[in-house]
Amino acid sequence: MTTVGVLRETAGRERRVAVTPDGVTRLRRHDVRVLIETGAGRSAWFDDHHYTTAGAEIGTRPQVYAESDVLLCVRPPDDVGALPAGRLLIGLLDPLGDPALAESLAAQGVTAVSLDLLPRTLSRAQPMDALTSQANVAGYKAALLAAEAYGGFFPMLVTAAGTTKPAQVLVLGAGVAGLQAIATARRLGALVTGYDVREAARGDIASTGAAVLDLATVTQGPGSQATVTQAPGSQATVTQAPGSQAVVSQASGDGYAQQLADDAAAAQLRALDQAVPRFDVVITTAKVPGGRSPLLVSSTALAAMRPGSVVLDLGGGNVAGSAPDTRTVTDHGVTVIGAPNLASTVPVAASTAYARNAVALLAHLMTDGVVRLDPADEVQAAVLVCHGGDVVHPRLRDYQKETR
Repeated sequence: MTTVGVLRETAGRERRVAVTPDGVTRLRRHDVRVLIETGAGRSAWFDDHHYTTAGAEIGTRPQVYAESDVLLCVRPPDDVGALPAGRLLIGLLDPLGDPALAESLAAQGVTAVSLDLLPRTLSRAQPMDALTSQANVAGYKAALLAAEAYGGFFPMLVTAAGTTKPAQVLVLGAGVAGLQAIATARRLGALVTGYDVREAARGDIASTGAAVLDLATVTQGPGSQATVTQAPGSQATVTQAPGSQAVVSQASGDGYAQQLADDAAAAQLRALDQAVPRFDVVITTAKVPGGRSPLLVSSTALAAMRPGSVVLDLGGGNVAGSAPDTRTVTDHGVTVIGAPNLASTVPVAASTAYARNAVALLAHLMTDGVVRLDPADEVQAAVLVCHGGDVVHPRLRDYQKETR
């Protein structure tokens, strides 16, 4: 019988757990043994007795490593070197951001599957899409955290003491996290505006009832105008350096965002420098898998914002001077919150969703309770990082060629 192990997460500030008691019930339907490290779910408010009631066994960390055929995690364990050869590791491994981990796992003889490589364009893969489920949680919490940090009300209030204006909230990036932040801020009563360079995403913003920020024409003094194509038949213009040309990258073939060309990114940033100071709260959510998060709120924009304004950086690197898990106040009185790992601060909801994603993927890899990898399967080929002592993912193999 296949044994599926779950370890207590070791990453700093991480409160999620890879499998919840509900996940244990789902796994047991596939005729597998489930072994949970003592206290693995405690930070997410799932005690050991909840797991045993669901049909799991509880063991020590060395026992989980020694007896598990499959190890489920949220993020890579600090002591992943203890995983014996021939075992399968499944989690949000971020191999594009940390290719050295993939090489290390391959050298150990471990087979690794990373949920953050799942192609979003495949409808049958949606139940396994952990990035989407976790982004949804993070976007929700981002709006709540921004509202808590803001010194005013989000909604318009009419009281005997007078009427207060609603907060003006801008959300930059309209992926899953951005759209959830927009929806939550609107539920709180704020006047919300969204922005995304992708035309399809701009349509998604409008569908929520939020306003769409139009950076179509920006004037910043002498200079030439570059054309940025937004959709068939429509064009937007931005001012940028003479002789340069902007090229906008839309979504990639696997459904993830791509970086803008340098000229287009610079033009966008100048336009945002003018737009951002009009808002009381700004939430940034732009991430590029395996790439650097784009700068969307510059020090110039921060300096021009009103004292008491709040900027929350969910993308990690979207805001000048932001640092992960840190709240600072600028000399101009603007609160800057670096919060790239917000899903872990909502551990019950995030763990429940993640466990369903992880169990769905593992079920896809199994036949009659046994893992049987099929490289010809489109889903498996997309998420398989290393196997048989080799790094097998195409993008990671390309990285190896470039660095050798």
